[in-house]
Amino acid sequence: MGRRRKGEAVSGWINLDKPYDLGSTQAVSRVRRLFNAQKAGHAGTLDPLATGILPIALGEATKTVPFLMNADKAYRFTIAWGRSTTTLDREGAVLAVSDVRPSPEAVAALLPRFVGEISQVPPAYSAIKIDGERAYDLARAGETVELAARIVTVHDARLVEATDPDHVTLEIDCGKGTYVRAIVRDIAEMLGACGHVSDLRRTRVGPFAAESAVTLEYLEDLGHKARQSEALLPVETALDDIPALAVTDEDAFRLKQGRPIVLVPRQVEAVKARLKPGSRTVSAMAGGSVVALCEMRAGRLEPSRVFHLEKSGDQSDVDYGRTQG
Repeated sequence: MGRRRKGEAVSGWINLDKPYDLGSTQAVSRVRRLFNAQKAGHAGTLDPLATGILPIALGEATKTVPFLMNADKAYRFTIAWGRSTTTLDREGAVLAVSDVRPSPEAVAALLPRFVGEISQVPPAYSAIKIDGERAYDLARAGETVELAARIVTVHDARLVEATDPDHVTLEIDCGKGTYVRAIVRDIAEMLGACGHVSDLRRTRVGPFAAESAVTLEYLEDLGHKARQSEALLPVETALDDIPALAVTDEDAFRLKQGRPIVLVPRQVEAVKARLKPGSRTVSAMAGGSVVALCEMRAGRLEPSRVFHLEKSGDQSDVDYGRTQG
């Protein structure tokens, strides 16, 4: 017999508004304890100095994390002029100072150069691995870190406000792998100024947005009332851009056993019309919940990830339809 996991078999997503000065791993641990969940994970690390959206997966939702890692993201951040730092944010050692204060108009005029597919050199203080070591560990040890430029996608960049000559706030919508700190570094260099990130907030990760996020304090309050499940989002929340197909109970049973099912021609055509170019992934649904993630091949659905969600009436069952009001 396999060893029984500790905790409850609770499954779903938490759209957490991560507070300042808390690491992503620490945030996951706190949420996992609040739900007494057997397993937990997150989709996309958020620096301790950043706030905002950190999607946390519990239980079977951890199987959908890879589908959220590639999701588009949105950030709101402030550039503080006058100092360049080693970490490109306010925590780093000062590298250079300057009296140059670019005007909001100059910054806005530069932003179109940062939209589209752009070449970006990641910050030395990043989680990228070099010969098995994290770049930030090497940088902290005093080693010179040289990272190759990579292509990232920025969908939109806009100036939000300039509260005083020393600060300007921007927003971007971008694809995976985009570093806000690198954008700030490059903007400052192009304008002949020194600057760093003084404030950073992630406002969206795929379908997870700031408007519906919950705080740790809110979750703790629900925990005192034994109502944590009210903050849980469905396992399939992370699969919003993957076509869903309703299947019969009989077909759901087959998929859960790891066996393929045959689709009728009209189902094949309906799914093909919604598939992204180059994708074959389909989510099979039964009873309002995801049963399996499948690959569509030659008119069949072949399960690649099977979900074992608790049935209604189980003590660890959750109400997937309810969110924070």
